[in-house]
Amino acid sequence: MTAPNDKTLLDTLLDRDGVRLTVDDAVATVTLTNPAKRNAQSPALWRALTEAGRLLPGSVRVVVLRGEGQSFSAGLDRQAFTPEGFEGEPSFIDLARGSDEALDAEISAYQSAFTWWRRNDIVSIAAVQGHAIGAGFQLALACDLRVCAEDVQFAMRETSLGLVPDLGGTQPLVSLVGYARALEICATGRFVRAAEAERTGLANLVVPAGELDGAVHDLAAAILAAPRDAVVETKALLRGAAGRTYDEQRVAERAAQGRRLRDLAGVGE
Repeated sequence: MTAPNDKTLLDTLLDRDGVRLTVDDAVATVTLTNPAKRNAQSPALWRALTEAGRLLPGSVRVVVLRGEGQSFSAGLDRQAFTPEGFEGEPSFIDLARGSDEALDAEISAYQSAFTWWRRNDIVSIAAVQGHAIGAGFQLALACDLRVCAEDVQFAMRETSLGLVPDLGGTQPLVSLVGYARALEICATGRFVRAAEAERTGLANLVVPAGELDGAVHDLAAAILAAPRDAVVETKALLRGAAGRTYDEQRVAERAAQGRRLRDLAGVGE
């Protein structure tokens, strides 16, 4: 039993529906906590992930996403594919029979669990081991960076099931590996293992499974060593680069650097 004044208890801001959020100063950790089901996902889990994003204190600079057990996340819980679906939730059949507006709103709510990880004020790191399939792959892709164990197996299985990846994973996948490889990965549903993930940029770093937590800790520490405002400005520059021309990007760089220089010099706008 944990003592009531234990620091880990005080820093646990959320623990429900397969998601736990803990905060240690500038680092928050979001943990998927259903290893018995390989951290399979559900609408309730997605709502908890969305809430975790809302609950982040302003002091947090790095968010680590991890899964308990041998798998990061095996994707959508198979119960979603039954006629009954999840208790208290609309089934896929119910959604299909509804209006276009209702269907769009429901999927948009699901996507909210996957969108906040790229906020400019944080850097998110997915610590990925074992299976990261379908929604699990898309959740890893939602993060800025991915540190992977040597046993990692990514796969985008939605197309094989007659569906499409709809949880925000397609844009970062294309950005990382290019259109042709992204199409091949999605259309075939094949596994992408550690060596390919590192070679193609899906993984920033691959380490033995026993070293995963240590590697993530070291990466978070390196990010925290830089001044926060400089990291925030740099992330915003890089995120917007793909949508700008070269000259537009240079203008954005000058504006960002001007803000940093004025701030460092203590000169107001």
